[in-house]
Amino acid sequence: MTTMRDTFLSTMEGELAADPLLALVLADISAGTPQVARAAERFGDRVINVGIREQLLVSTAGGLAMAGLRPVVHTFASFLVERPYEQVKLDLTHQGTGAVLVSAGASYDMAGAGRTHQSPADVALIDTIPGWTVHVPGHPDEVPAVLRESLPGKGNVYIRLSEAANAEPHHGAGFRTLRSGRGPVVLAVGPMLDRVLAATAGLDVTVLYAATIRPFDAAGLRAALRSAGTDAIVLVEPYLAGTSAPAVAEALPDIAHRLRSLGVRRDEEVRLYGDMADHDLAHGLDESTIAAAVKAFG
Repeated sequence: MTTMRDTFLSTMEGELAADPLLALVLADISAGTPQVARAAERFGDRVINVGIREQLLVSTAGGLAMAGLRPVVHTFASFLVERPYEQVKLDLTHQGTGAVLVSAGASYDMAGAGRTHQSPADVALIDTIPGWTVHVPGHPDEVPAVLRESLPGKGNVYIRLSEAANAEPHHGAGFRTLRSGRGPVVLAVGPMLDRVLAATAGLDVTVLYAATIRPFDAAGLRAALRSAGTDAIVLVEPYLAGTSAPAVAEALPDIAHRLRSLGVRRDEEVRLYGDMADHDLAHGLDESTIAAAVKAFG
């Protein structure tokens, strides 16, 4: 399967040709790919590689936006959100300039590269800054539409790409109901969907799919709870556990509910290398652990 990152780069190459006000800003990551090499040859002044200077990466995007361009900024999540957090906060949000940030690497796609390349806190950090849209696609084929939707205007958008992917794409706005039941409502974010569907096979639950998590689809969640006749919600996110718990509370101020949050653990840092599957097990994001959590909560 073509990866989300490859799909993004191919789509971006075409969008640069279509829109003369679009710019791609890199910090070495992906700069050597065929898609970027072709784009740089054709649109060299709008394909900018600042080198491994991630604070400058975001500040450059802010300057381009102030000059009337629409910057798309790309590198690994830990270098796009965590390292230049101050620039994201000030040069984009506070200045009102706007950019599209597109990450790769997710929480621990590159587990063997160690903690420097892991970013389970990225969406939680974005949540501390007002006004951001956050997309977490679950399949490469979902990426082009998400990117093209994000390009117009001057808003701030974060698109979180991962090596993990579901077997099939699921298109559409809001939370999509993929299974209906009378037990807990299980909200699967992005690439968590397939393992949630497998974990809940045979269980009387409702499964919702979210590829866009900010803004949070409060109406969709409320409707699912009413339809299922339940007060129980299981939130399964591919980043820090409980990242969307405040959004759930804000969506249900008048509805008594119970919430179980599954995601990257917060109680201690996992200090192993291994691969993605090892980290899934360590964080309880494997199919069997999700299944046990849903059964126990329901």
